[in-house]
Amino acid sequence: MDGLPPLRAVIESHGLQAKKALGQNFLLDLNLTGKIARAAGDLTEATVIEVGPGPGGLTRALLFSGARRVIAIERDDRCLEALAEVSNHYPGRLEVIAGDALKTDFAALAGAASGGPMKIVANLPYNIGTELLIRWLTVTEWPPFYTSMTLMFQREVAERIVARPGSDAYGRLGVLAGWRTEAKIAFDVPPQAFTPPPKVMSSVVHLVPRASPLPAEVKKLGRVTEAAFGQRRKMLRQSVKSLGGEALLTRAGIDPTRRAETLSVEEFVRLTNAV
Repeated sequence: MDGLPPLRAVIESHGLQAKKALGQNFLLDLNLTGKIARAAGDLTEATVIEVGPGPGGLTRALLFSGARRVIAIERDDRCLEALAEVSNHYPGRLEVIAGDALKTDFAALAGAASGGPMKIVANLPYNIGTELLIRWLTVTEWPPFYTSMTLMFQREVAERIVARPGSDAYGRLGVLAGWRTEAKIAFDVPPQAFTPPPKVMSSVVHLVPRASPLPAEVKKLGRVTEAAFGQRRKMLRQSVKSLGGEALLTRAGIDPTRRAETLSVEEFVRLTNAV
């Protein structure tokens, strides 16, 4: 639909078989990549950061949908030629950075971009997706450098991101996402949409930063949630023993016999501020 070759032809001509070691599952359905781009909202004035573009399916959808600029970070050198063809098709609108997303300073990258909102939109490699999300949720400066994140995860991870207290999926990821963002699952993507197809359903999650999340120290909240959910089946007086145990919980006004999965985000913040 954009005048470029079909993605299957691009993969074949450049020898881009997906590598399991890189967590690659290429999304080839241009209708679905377009749906992801639309889930990110109005892109016409936005700079979009994309991680793991691969052969460029989502990249093409973002540009076709009117993104003012796309900055794509790709670790796999095999994909660079295919992405260069996309860049030539959309002159001046696509910047490809060959590098490891886990070693990228995204805030600096955003700071160097000129004007307009900054959005993160990505079909994240499954082996680094959760780690990247936690980094983006726990940046020091808030409001953050991005105005929204639209990200693909395994369905199980997506459920953990949007989980509420009392559910089996509720844990550290749900607390961090609920604390600093409004998160929702936009839609599911079946395994057969990918090459190679993963063994699980995938989901696109849309996260919008809260303007004024409850005040708490990021690192301290991380320590509290890590301790609380590290022994989630135990009572809190035992799981947070290293942080102050029953005395800490009493200061925070929380029943020491409760378990981590029953605490709201507000209560986790209160517990953090009591440390």
